[in-house]
Amino acid sequence: MIRCSTKYLLWGFVLLALIGTIRAAEPYPLAPPPTYPPITLSTWYEVDPSWPQRPEGMPLGRTPGVFVDGQDQVWLFTRANPPVQIYTTGGKFVRAWGEGLIGSTPTSLGSHQIRIDREGHVWLADTANRVVLKCTQEGKLLQTLGTPGRYGCDESHFNRPTDMAVTPDGQVFVTDGYGNARVVHFDAQGKFVKQWGKQGTGAGEFSLPHAIALDSKGRLYVVDRNNARIQVFEQNGRFVEQWQNIMVPWGIWITADDAIWVCGCSPMPWAAEDKPLSCPPKDQLIVRFDVTGRVRQLWTVPKGTDGEEKPGELNWVHGIALDRQGNIYATDIIGERAQKFVRHN
Repeated sequence: MIRCSTKYLLWGFVLLALIGTIRAAEPYPLAPPPTYPPITLSTWYEVDPSWPQRPEGMPLGRTPGVFVDGQDQVWLFTRANPPVQIYTTGGKFVRAWGEGLIGSTPTSLGSHQIRIDREGHVWLADTANRVVLKCTQEGKLLQTLGTPGRYGCDESHFNRPTDMAVTPDGQVFVTDGYGNARVVHFDAQGKFVKQWGKQGTGAGEFSLPHAIALDSKGRLYVVDRNNARIQVFEQNGRFVEQWQNIMVPWGIWITADDAIWVCGCSPMPWAAEDKPLSCPPKDQLIVRFDVTGRVRQLWTVPKGTDGEEKPGELNWVHGIALDRQGNIYATDIIGERAQKFVRHN
């Protein structure tokens, strides 16, 4: 009797173990997949591949400079002839001028940056001729800052000026970036006022001041490219602050409501001693700052392959401007083009 009970008890344990094993092997019931609302809260941009509609035979080439005027016309400053080309924001060609106006190097024209002041005058930084030019909207030369074809670092000579900012009352601040490392101030008549800066990494020093812009309060924002920072100054040259460790800045645009847009690449070490920092850049980046230096928006653009760039890619992004609808116009060097990136909310 005892042996029989023990036998049945053992078989019971075996049966329970088998049932447990089978249950353990059964899959747990799957929960339904989560459903996310397909809503894009971030602002994003889409390239308009049809912009601009260049006339047949109108070259573009390496395009360092871009400016959007008060009529929402887009001005391009190219390293081709004619160097100044104007289009509507819709892409329609308006006019072009500047043949023979800009100096040349063995490989291209000296076009670098273009600005338009409150009076409608067009300002051009010519790195090859080592001058800054003031022109009418039709291309008539009105004034020359610097000495054509002669370099220096004094009141009447630049080395290779890169950009200029013009105040509402006509004063001009020039970044004398390649070779020299300074900001040069001229009054509305073109008379030298002062200069500041030298080669270095300290506050108020520069390593390739590559672009400059003014906010509504009159403060100057200098793109200190090789030092991978933006420096902020009062118009008397007093250093205010610097924004570091965010990006290697190349170009700058400030809107009427003081949104500070900067194009360039993310921080990187020097690639070679004989080239400026970020040549070639490792990526392509557009950042919006406020006047305190806080990052408010970031947008990356795919970096194109030399000679095989696709629409929506940039390769050595150099210039940036925005129209009143918030669309971005970006120009690049190796990509040899200007593109419109349409804003979407």
